Amino acid sequence: MLLSDIAMLLLCGSISGFLAGLLGIGGGMILVPFMILVFNHLHFDQSVIVHMAIASGMATILFTTTSAIWAHHKHGSIDWNLVKMLSPGLVIGSLFGGSELFEALNTSWLSLFFAVFIVYTSIQMILNKKPQPGRELPDSVGLVSFGVFAGTLSSLLGAGGAFITVPFMLWCNVKPHVAMASSSGLGLPIAAAATIGYMYGSWGHPNLPPGSLGFVYVPAVACIVAVSVFTAPLGAKMARKLNVGQLKRIFGVMLFFLAAFMFNESRKAFGF
Repeated sequence: MLLSDIAMLLLCGSISGFLAGLLGIGGGMILVPFMILVFNHLHFDQSVIVHMAIASGMATILFTTTSAIWAHHKHGSIDWNLVKMLSPGLVIGSLFGGSELFEALNTSWLSLFFAVFIVYTSIQMILNKKPQPGRELPDSVGLVSFGVFAGTLSSLLGAGGAFITVPFMLWCNVKPHVAMASSSGLGLPIAAAATIGYMYGSWGHPNLPPGSLGFVYVPAVACIVAVSVFTAPLGAKMARKLNVGQLKRIFGVMLFFLAAFMFNESRKAFGF
């Protein structure tokens, strides 16, 4: 990689780490568009660039979310019982989505899928809909089922799951700051299972560049993690100073701009 590529990844790592702590996201979705730019500059094969960006972004969550988890845990913000109940389904879904299903989607459809779900999440956050009073979390079967669904989607999108777990928890009347913090705890099992799935499903792929473990590009992951683990606690500290509406609108606007980029990537992949 050139110095400019390394500088881009370091900058992205610092921003994604801060947002991971601030909004409870693992940062993977934030990184994908920027890694696509870097991988294009490095002339990686077009058939694997989006897959590699998503998988590498998810791999960074293993480190970034650990830092964010510790920062939130010190302030007692994470509902560990909820994390424990959702994790089995998240692991199952992430392993399934990250292996054969992920590789089976070509670049055009994967980019479009990524963009559509970001738009949906963005709208939900910006509108800031209030949940119905009295609505509660489902029973253990319902939580596991939701976990499988959320894990599968997250692994296909390279996300730590906050784009779906946070709205779900808010819908079930979990306190907003607890939902944001708990999504950091949920990001760890998603990232671990999905990363294993990415590497297993694409091991030995003929179009991957040197330095790759399956779809995970190790040099990019190393650059991002080198700074993101330090900025995540700063974001977690800031999260306790902002009100709920600010947090949700920041999340929504940020995702909307990422969706626009990915729609354009999908358009190019389809040849329009």
